Amino acid sequence: MSQPDRCDNILLVQAEFDGELDAAEAAALAVHRAGCPICQATTAELTRARDLIGDELRFAMPDDARDRLLARLDVAQIQRDHRAPTSRRRAGISLWQRWWPSGAGFGIGAACAAAVALFLVMPQEAGLVGQVVDSHIRALQPGHLEDVPSTDQHTVKPWFDGRVDFAPPVRELAAKDFPLQGGRLDYVNGRPAAVLVYRRAKHLIDLYIWPTASEPALAPASAQRQGYNIVHWRDGGMSFWAVSDLEMAQLRDFAEDFRQMP
Repeated sequence: MSQPDRCDNILLVQAEFDGELDAAEAAALAVHRAGCPICQATTAELTRARDLIGDELRFAMPDDARDRLLARLDVAQIQRDHRAPTSRRRAGISLWQRWWPSGAGFGIGAACAAAVALFLVMPQEAGLVGQVVDSHIRALQPGHLEDVPSTDQHTVKPWFDGRVDFAPPVRELAAKDFPLQGGRLDYVNGRPAAVLVYRRAKHLIDLYIWPTASEPALAPASAQRQGYNIVHWRDGGMSFWAVSDLEMAQLRDFAEDFRQMP
């Protein structure tokens, strides 16, 4: 039997690269892609294009400029939501639909590389802000916060063995008034993520971790979304996202304490 030359889910593959899928959609796509050669080939093409482009078209933004930009983006988003409260999650897919030629198969080639370049020049982290905040909000529902509730790093760290393909750093911060509460698995940025749960008084902190060996180190940068504060940094081949309703100054203290703790 001949293989089909296209798949209706191919647009979701691009949306995943653009950070437009939530955790449930990304997980469903991963299951579909495991048995779909069309989506597998599309993912491979996009990955090759991204690797070819690398970091040549991107430049590090100063922390203060980054903070101002993210703050203005949040304000603009709030204004847009106020005027038109319908979801913007599919905006990336709509753009892709306008670009994608009618009847195209999965042979993406140079035209796709040019499109991917457009997305990669824009800060990918901006799209991830919404993902980690949405995930944090879902986790606050009863029974979703922790898969392994424990204040002992020697219990939480080995729990991730065999559940993710990397070893997340788990650090005790009780002496800094950020006691460990446990950990869980999530799905962010198109891949499984380890989440460490900490607490400051009545405020919970979710720390999302996944490997980014190809990305350069990044000093902590902050953002706000939907009433939650976010501090993001990269270090040691890992990407870190701390999310909480804790005030920003204290969340920055948490990030600094975690970075300095051996």
